[in-house]
Amino acid sequence: MRSRIIMSMLTGAILLAGTVLGSGAAQAAASTPAVPAEFGADWHDPVTAAPPVDRPSGKSCEVTVAEAQFRDFTPYRGTYTPPDDCGDRWSKVVLRLDGKVKGRQFDRLGYLHVGGVEIFRTSTPEPSPDGIEWSVEKDVTRYTDAFRRGQDVEMLIGNVVDDTYTGVLDVKVTLTFYAGKPAGNPVGKPAATPAATPAATPAATPAATPDRVLTLGADNTLTTPRNSERILAEVYATGSGGGCEEYWYLSVPDSAPYSCQAHDGPYREVQIKVDGQLAGIAAPFPNVWTGGWSNPFLWYVVPGPRAFDVKPIEYDLTPFAGILNDGRPHRIEVSVVGVPEGQSGWSAPVNVLVWQDAHRARVTGKLTRLEAGELVNSSTYTPGTEHRVDTEGGHRLAVAGYVDTSHGRVATAVTRTLATTSAHRWTDGENTDGLNARWTDDETVTVDGRATRVDRVYTMNGTTTVGADDRLRTVLTLGDRADAVTTRHGRRTSWSTLDDTYTGDATFTLNVPRDQRHAVGTTSERYRLYGSDGCHDRRLTTVQGVLTEDHSGC
Repeated sequence: MRSRIIMSMLTGAILLAGTVLGSGAAQAAASTPAVPAEFGADWHDPVTAAPPVDRPSGKSCEVTVAEAQFRDFTPYRGTYTPPDDCGDRWSKVVLRLDGKVKGRQFDRLGYLHVGGVEIFRTSTPEPSPDGIEWSVEKDVTRYTDAFRRGQDVEMLIGNVVDDTYTGVLDVKVTLTFYAGKPAGNPVGKPAATPAATPAATPAATPAATPDRVLTLGADNTLTTPRNSERILAEVYATGSGGGCEEYWYLSVPDSAPYSCQAHDGPYREVQIKVDGQLAGIAAPFPNVWTGGWSNPFLWYVVPGPRAFDVKPIEYDLTPFAGILNDGRPHRIEVSVVGVPEGQSGWSAPVNVLVWQDAHRARVTGKLTRLEAGELVNSSTYTPGTEHRVDTEGGHRLAVAGYVDTSHGRVATAVTRTLATTSAHRWTDGENTDGLNARWTDDETVTVDGRATRVDRVYTMNGTTTVGADDRLRTVLTLGDRADAVTTRHGRRTSWSTLDDTYTGDATFTLNVPRDQRHAVGTTSERYRLYGSDGCHDRRLTTVQGVLTEDHSGC
């Protein structure tokens, strides 16, 4: 937006299932607390309605991985040492970040690497003058391979501290290890967040935890173990950095008079290729950070979905195992369709999770199918008193292959279909600016008669207006939804439904000192996750930064 190009000023280097736990979550009183007429100098600590990470009973050990104050772009570097008293086989590993900040600061992005593996990516809340504290938990059991030996640690939340932006980000990250054998997981059953991230496991390897976690070489090459029988790539893809790709969904074709132009418009698709062959497609999640949509008062207490726990896109590369298992390096490339040539703003680090055949030194196989449909990307600009860009896009990919393992031939087929529709409208000067968009990402992975289908839907519907009195108002609804079902030979064995919906309405006065903004805002989140494994349903409501509702119940 020309007059509001600072919709979110995430700046700096980029950082599975997780939970944001405001340290003040218990602050919500049984009766509704007093609500001020407008925002003051402090507000409730950040909190989300997402379910907490389940923790097993029994012995546990905690290790501090990083402890730092981020005030610039200097990474924290340290050393990780495995716990002494919990062995090297763990039923679960839980990451927890505890942070605090006060003063004035933009939202910032951060990453945490252990042995080069990106185990966590996050963004930060914007502080109150009096200060806030927040916590994030994440199940990181799938990275067990990186935790079994001493490793170098690197963490960075790129920040700027000066006379204006005074907030120093003080964070501590720990890992808690729960002794015991990892729980088994049937093929295709999600391991952590069932509706959002299906994590199928190989037919003869019931453990949910991969044997190896690999990263790409400096030249984007990968060499897998020659006995790999399942290969999964995860990509932490985010548009960020304060430029137009941070809010790519609002970009328009070059023919339209708008502050963010992107040649072909807002369609984005994250692709992964193996040796130049298209191997996976996905719709990126439309992240909105805590300064997003020009209005930080929307996010002070309840952030948008995934803002503090950035989930990776997953691609099942098992159909390519026959190619990858030859002992040679293979080029793995990730690109984002729709980004104008030469324009920065996207980060897409890659981890590769590998399950190995314990009874065979070499697993051979073959890619049997690779069919890519025509990529559709059409944006139509209609001029007028209210300018409008209507976009339709989509793509389809089907891949299949097999591996010959010690327990027989295992065939894997993956189909993925993407579709995008959006209507962007704005007036001259962008004093009224609105978007109604929907992204779908439907995927089916079939492994020898067991099929897991996940239908993901992301939605964004909002409008920002600036009145004659310089009062900026943003009304916005965001949705993160997914339905997952696993069948075996046509019979349903598990299912889940996720619906995480955020709504907000906030207003403040532009171009005045902070204490003259007279900001007001109401926000809410309802997170529902239910299925064959149980139910979670929590609702949060805030008014002027006060948590007025915190209700749980299925």
